[in-house]
Amino acid sequence: MSQVSVRVLGCGDAFGSGGRFQTCFMVSSEGGCCLIDCGATTMVAMRRFGVEPGSIDTVFISHLHGDHFAGLPFLLLQQQFVGRRERPLTIAGPPGTRLRLLAALDVMFPGSAGMEWSFALRFAELIAGRTEQLGPFAITPFPVVHPSGAPSFAFRLVVAGRVLAYSGDTEWTDTLIEAGRDADLLISECYSFDATPKFHLDYKTLQSRIRKLEPKRILLTHMSEEMLAKLDEVTIDAAEDGQLLEL
Repeated sequence: MSQVSVRVLGCGDAFGSGGRFQTCFMVSSEGGCCLIDCGATTMVAMRRFGVEPGSIDTVFISHLHGDHFAGLPFLLLQQQFVGRRERPLTIAGPPGTRLRLLAALDVMFPGSAGMEWSFALRFAELIAGRTEQLGPFAITPFPVVHPSGAPSFAFRLVVAGRVLAYSGDTEWTDTLIEAGRDADLLISECYSFDATPKFHLDYKTLQSRIRKLEPKRILLTHMSEEMLAKLDEVTIDAAEDGQLLEL
């Protein structure tokens, strides 16, 4: 099997807790490179950690909240006007992704939604339970509990024989078991320590259910200030911006 790496470009929540960038994970293999989510701070994170935006082939969006997809307008416009991109870029997300992105483009940069792109901009609509093969990446979305005006997903991503699972944002739901079982890496939201915030996961709940998943490694993300203050009581690895993992 070829090497697969995961770079944490952002592991923060929507509110910049701990000074962390918003959600974005880059997955790289010999066959290509993708992003899982693309929060509003993604371009800043790419510059901070030496990532070339033109290296991205596909962006997978778990749900349509700004801290998970609002970096896309900046990525597209940078590739159009600075990167001079010519090769295709695919954006894969829940139903409604294309329209929400075009609306965001027009709100932030009026007129940009109707421009002629210098590269082929492709959209793939992800459907719960259906595996899509996009380049070297086979992705299966699973429905989770997190209202966002469109379906919200957890992901099971297979590339080069490795399995990466990602919870997205959600309260506990048993679909996470199917998404994360026996994964080489599970990246799980962990917004709070022992509270039970609606539509989000907490550490105590995750800890009590993790045996149902049995991933080889777990990485906590999307942590609030309250959760970050409790990290000395946590026995599961917590993500850090810029962190590089090899699978």
